Amino acid sequence: MTDLAMIMRPSRRVRVLRRALDTVAERLRPVVALTRPYIDGLEHLPGDGRFLLVGNHTQAGSEIFMISDAVRRGIGTRVRPLADRNFGRMRGLPGDLLAAYGAVVGDPETAHELMLHDQTILVFPGGGREIGKFKGEEYTLRWQGRAGFARVSVENGYPIVPAGLVGGDDVYRSLTSRDSAYARFSEALGRRLNGRPDMAMPLLRGIGPTLIPRPQRLYLRFGSPIDTSRPLGIGKQDWVDAVKEQTQLALEQILADLQQLRSTDPYRELNPLAWRGATTPGGGA
Repeated sequence: MTDLAMIMRPSRRVRVLRRALDTVAERLRPVVALTRPYIDGLEHLPGDGRFLLVGNHTQAGSEIFMISDAVRRGIGTRVRPLADRNFGRMRGLPGDLLAAYGAVVGDPETAHELMLHDQTILVFPGGGREIGKFKGEEYTLRWQGRAGFARVSVENGYPIVPAGLVGGDDVYRSLTSRDSAYARFSEALGRRLNGRPDMAMPLLRGIGPTLIPRPQRLYLRFGSPIDTSRPLGIGKQDWVDAVKEQTQLALEQILADLQQLRSTDPYRELNPLAWRGATTPGGGA
């Protein structure tokens, strides 16, 4: 997974799986289109495909497909998601499926090599710890100590495109807060099982008291590219910190704007009676 030759020239098994996944994606598009996902900002994507997408994880987990598919349909390039190390090093069929989707282990060396080959890359700085949202954490970014994406972008002069998704954190409701006894138990369990207390998972419910997902419309927006070229007179670390902060602020603003837009959309819960009144990109209906 970390060898560039394997990434750029995958095995026959991976190529077969990739064709199968592409076929599935093509057939799913009409189904996804029925939900009328809100997608805007495609005009911000550099046409040469040389940029790093920085997104937010949601509890629904649909952001990887939504972002990758929108970019591929928009400018025709295949996105390379950077997977959390625990997922990216899986072997056997799970590992082959990740490779077929274009995913690679999210380490600086691999990102650097991909950037040397002008690949379109997708990263979620919050990693797996951003998926489990406790009460009140919906659409918040958990980037504490995560600046690697900014550093490798600065080192390679790679533009950053923020990509925010709203709707995924409304599929389930969290029943517990992060300071609850259950959260402390979940953190202790994660520490014992995999050494990752930051991967604690909340108690969730979907429709009623069940885990059936609540129908939700998804809202995706691509922000303006962020130039990472370091100005003269600014130290490297200071510029890395500035790029990280600028990216985080831009993504947080996108999420806030999309939540506001969602709150006024009568079709936000996929009510078929409100289909014709659904908010569309550009502010119309």
